This record gives sequence, C-alpha cells and structure tokens, in this order.
Amino acid sequence: MIEPTLLLLIRHGETAWNADARIQGHTDIALNARGLAQAQALAGALADAELNAIYCSDLTRARQTAAPLARTLGLEPRLDAALRERAFGAFEGSSFAELELLHPQACARWRARDPAFAAPGGERLDAFYTRVTSAALRIAAEHPGGSVALVSHGGALDCLYRCASGQSLDAPRSWELRNAAINRVLVAEGRMTLVGWNDAAHLDSVLDENTA
Repeated sequence: MIEPTLLLLIRHGETAWNADARIQGHTDIALNARGLAQAQALAGALADAELNAIYCSDLTRARQTAAPLARTLGLEPRLDAALRERAFGAFEGSSFAELELLHPQACARWRARDPAFAAPGGERLDAFYTRVTSAALRIAAEHPGGSVALVSHGGALDCLYRCASGQSLDAPRSWELRNAAINRVLVAEGRMTLVGWNDAAHLDSVLDENTA
C-alpha cells in the first residue's frame, strides 16, 4: 500500500491588485508590503515543519511567498506552471464591478460558476480544475509518505478544496481562503481528503501591524 502524502496548500501573500479587488489571473503581479510580511509570518509558522519539498507557481507573487519558507527550511522551490491561477484573458486587470457593467451576461455565467465559461482569451473553469488537481496529484505521487508545500493561488486552492471535500464545481463557495493561510489535504491512492483549512493564526500579528 502506498503511504499517504500530506500537502500543505498555501495561497500567495497579498498584492496591490488583491487589495484593489482586481482580477490577476496570469498577470505577473508582485507582493505588496503586507504580502511580504505575510510570507515572513508563514515561514515562521512552518519553521519546524518537516517538508520534503516546496513547489510553487512560477508567477512572482507565489515565488515571493515561497522564498522565505524555502530559506528557513533550506529547500529550493520547484517552479510548476501548472499551479498558476486561472487565466482570465481580457478580464485581467479589471475589477468584477467594472466587468459587470461592460459584460453582464459573461459575469452572470462567471458568478454562477458555469464550468464551461471562459473569459475572452481565458481558461474554462473545468479545464482549470483538471489542470490544478492533476498537478497536485502528480506532485503527491512523487513524494509518497512525505509532506510537501504547494504555494499557489486562490482559484487553484479553491479547486483543490472542492476535490478534497467533494464539492461540485458550481457549488457556491462557503469557505474562507486568506492570503498566506495554511491549508492541509491528505492524498492517498490518487484521492484527496480534507484535513484542515484556512489556518491563519500566524497572520494575526501581520494584520495588527498593518492596521495600527
């Protein structure tokens, strides 16, 4: 029997576009000051973790989030483009409120989580789900019995939550997913099981410092 693998799923730290509620997708945005502080807090929270590897999206915001943790644990992040956020094509850089005025029908399909919906030049939700879940299962299979961190994006981790909890793609999201929070799933025999979600105690000091 193959030993299960523990995946620590981490959303990147905050960016200026997160703060402004702008759609990022594949647009390569760096962390803002708060996001950098969140990345440091994450590294402190996992300083004693026995990780076999750290994988991250190749986008800057994910790499910057993974870097302090990698230095703390003496690991080299492994970049994987399959862990990128969903591509939103022409919608990237705009807020949802702006898009609702210009593309109300498209936004209605997006809000309804239509699996076949893709923004102009973007990625279908069902294709995105397949990309991300396949990547996570592939990585887990490479580290049987180990513990691995995956630093990715909000939409990607939403897909992995649904895979691990049995939620359908079109079910409304009822779970929180903070920047730089720690989420845990167990992978055994090609199946994910939810262990813990949105562990964000390490971020309280960052919130206090940035709102004081």
